[in-house]
Amino acid sequence: MCLAIPGKILSLSDENPLTRTGKVGFGGIVKTVNLAYVPEAVVGDYVIVHVGFAISKLDEAEAQQVFKYLEQMDELVKLSNGN
Repeated sequence: MCLAIPGKILSLSDENPLTRTGKVGFGGIVKTVNLAYVPEAVVGDYVIVHVGFAISKLDEAEAQQVFKYLEQMDELVKLSNGN
């Protein structure tokens, strides 16, 4: 199973459509992500990232819902481990 997660674009590094990259934040972790597949994305937008590539945009409400689900999953893992 593959997992794509939402992140917020913090900065853009390259405006060339074929090599466009940017810094994307994932709840405190910042990674450089290829943004070539979402040429319309700008700083402040949320994108779905899979294997280092932003594959689509999503609105902030959807991103927050995914963050909430991931947090709940982490809590379930902690409970199942006895923590």
